[in-house]
Amino acid sequence: MDAVQKVGNGHPGTAMSLAPAAYLLYQRILRHDPADPHWTGRDRFVLSCGHSSLTLYIQLYLSGYALTLDDLKALRTWGSITPGHPEYHVTPGVEITTGPLGQGVGNAVGMAMAARRERGLFDPDAAPGESPFDHYIYAFCSDGDIEEGITHESSSIAAVQELGNLIVLYDDNHISIEDNTRIAKSEDVGARYEAYGWHVQHVDWHTADGGYHENVQALYDAYEAAKAVTDKPSFIVLHTIIGWPAPTKQGTGAAHGAALGDDEVAATKEILGFDPAVKFPVEEEALSRAREVAERGKALHAEWDEKFKGWENQDSERTSLFARMATYTLPDRWTDALPEFPADPKGIATRKASGEVLSALAPVLPELWGGSADLAESNLTTMKGEPSFLPANRQTPMWQGGPYGRTLHFGIREHGMGSILNGIAVHGNTRVYGGTFLQFSDYMRGAVRLAALMEQPVTYVWTHDSIGLGEDGPTHQPIEHLWSLRNIPGLDVVRPADANETAVVWRAILEIIDRPAALALSRQNVPTFDRAIFAPAALAARGAYVMADGTDVILIGTGSEVQIAVAARELLAADGISARVVSMPCTEWFTLQDASYQEEVLPKAMRARVSVEAGITAPWKIFVGDAGESIGVDHYGASAAAAVIYEKFGITAEAVAAAAKSSIAKARA
Repeated sequence: MDAVQKVGNGHPGTAMSLAPAAYLLYQRILRHDPADPHWTGRDRFVLSCGHSSLTLYIQLYLSGYALTLDDLKALRTWGSITPGHPEYHVTPGVEITTGPLGQGVGNAVGMAMAARRERGLFDPDAAPGESPFDHYIYAFCSDGDIEEGITHESSSIAAVQELGNLIVLYDDNHISIEDNTRIAKSEDVGARYEAYGWHVQHVDWHTADGGYHENVQALYDAYEAAKAVTDKPSFIVLHTIIGWPAPTKQGTGAAHGAALGDDEVAATKEILGFDPAVKFPVEEEALSRAREVAERGKALHAEWDEKFKGWENQDSERTSLFARMATYTLPDRWTDALPEFPADPKGIATRKASGEVLSALAPVLPELWGGSADLAESNLTTMKGEPSFLPANRQTPMWQGGPYGRTLHFGIREHGMGSILNGIAVHGNTRVYGGTFLQFSDYMRGAVRLAALMEQPVTYVWTHDSIGLGEDGPTHQPIEHLWSLRNIPGLDVVRPADANETAVVWRAILEIIDRPAALALSRQNVPTFDRAIFAPAALAARGAYVMADGTDVILIGTGSEVQIAVAARELLAADGISARVVSMPCTEWFTLQDASYQEEVLPKAMRARVSVEAGITAPWKIFVGDAGESIGVDHYGASAAAAVIYEKFGITAEAVAAAAKSSIAKARA
């Protein structure tokens, strides 16, 4: 109450009513070591209702993590390590950034999946519960999380995967910002989770006589029962009163997202036996008692260390893999596995080239895994011959595998996939990817933004990247998406021009460990350029490069439109005009290059420029300048064969050549 009151804004109510549950978790249930927040053997805790950040911060402070009372006093203020929502890399003990509601539940599902995959990589033969890599993922969620559709998507996947290492507590208090949730929510949430296939329990702190009793023992018993169920994720419905025991604001929306007010805080302190005049009261005896958990954590850590040493002595290959993955180090000569594609004017689709790259890397990069949102046959995200990540009873004639497989099946759940990918990435040092059509990146944008915010190396394989997908029509043809995604800070959007560029950019992506990347890949075939004629594809790793030189005008292309720029260069040559073709697969990588390289590729003196990309044109002004022209699509697509759409929409070599002449005239004016 005092922290929110001091800053003047925040969310006190849920932190008040969940305080006993959070204290129980950190003191008696969670395996953690406040002295080592990154201990590999720890359990993970995810606060999906991130607005109630004090629920977590206070337990970190009480448990002896590197948070002080002054940090609690600095809640939601500039430079503090206690921001409004928990943020990864900011606060010791915070496992993941959970801002938008529902994301945390999906993150927890991803962590539980990652824990199983990592156990399969490092210690697959250990008996259940006996591996140093066995641990639990705990999460708290609220009505707001439950109402967001992302929790449906990720919770359904969790049930399919039989994630017995996942335990979610749902704070069922019937209150959101607009007060009672009955105005917008009617379902029996526990029954909903039973329908998914979760193990569900109810703990009600309301008493039969109309009172309220925070029965911590009953909640502890529920956690113990949940841990005993190993073939289902567990869901504990905790029926609480938000803001308890504030005398006038408990059970109201007023307790959810605003300071309670001086009078209400004072009255609540009196009920609790504190001096109303004392701000941030701390009873040393209580604090010392809470910090005894550090000794428990130290003992658990030491016990784990012994088990880990025993594991290290068993298998040097797995030990080496663990050590390598712990630092995102790639194995020696791994790039030797990357395929090289022969020149071919007919070529192949970059989505197909990507699939061949993944299959080639499978034997040398066991940390690489992923799948698709029911589009594996279109995204080509399945590594050939690799098993599916599935419980034994979920296998089908088409998809064989086991609990430690590496091919992920997300179903038609892009948003859930995005949050799960983030949980996987944050949990350990595997390299995970997820695929869908570029158009449907909109469905997962919130999770993509969080991956960028957390600087996590998640890879998105987004295929069918333009009007080139053809007959599916405008609902499936991305127009604004490439630049919309390029506008997300910290996300690399990569659109390779041919098969060899695709291999090169996969290499570059896997060598980057501090940000996510999005591959935008073609459905239709594109030529595989003859690198004896054109510059080496390896230069694609610099984001843009001079593919073919010229002195009069620069033609900048991305992805499937680079071939159009090349064809336009030939048309211009017939008219005595020398055109430079620049392939620009990644604007972000190019702008990270030093100024001299950027000048080398796009000399300021060459003001005549044309961009060609099958998407919106306005943002290309950044690169084509005041004398430049842009060929693209500033309207929605159409249902027709790809070649027909390109012609009808004027994305042709002739159009680029005409624009080049126009730009030359403007540059000389």
